[in-house]
Parts: sequence; C-alpha cells; structure tokens
Amino acid sequence: MLKKCIGDPSLILPTGSIKIKDNSSYEEVPVQILDRQVRRLRTKDVASVKVLWRTQFVEEATWEAEEDTKKRYPHHFESRGNAD
Repeated sequence: MLKKCIGDPSLILPTGSIKIKDNSSYEEVPVQILDRQVRRLRTKDVASVKVLWRTQFVEEATWEAEEDTKKRYPHHFESRGNAD
C-alpha cells in the first residue's frame, strides 16, 4: 500500500545558481576545505581533505585525496598556509 508523501520544503535546493550543461550534467565546485586527515597504510601515508561542495550540506561533505584536490583547486590551499 502506498502512502502520500509529504515533502519537506527545507530540503529543496535552489537550482538558479547551478549551470546545467546540454548533456544534463553540471560541475560540482568546492566551497571550503573543512578538515584534513592522514591515514596510515602498510607502506605509506595517504592525506585526505574533507570538502564542502557548493550544492550540498555540511553533513554531505566528502573525503577526497589531498593531492588531487590541490591540483584541481589550488586556491583553496593558499589561504591555509603551512599549518600542517
């Protein structure tokens, strides 16, 4: 049996600022680096950063490889300085 769904208007994101391409895709843009962690593997250390994306909430931030993120978005790391 199906029930009527009552949506939560606070979860609706405004789509005016998102530029959708012809193939129905869009590029997600990082807003801020929230955190940094280094995970120890067997033979090496892997640095990750927690990235807050433009159209997502803080709870939906993702962990990305720091090296790749630095290459694609170097301007987010310039303001951090050498706090490592």
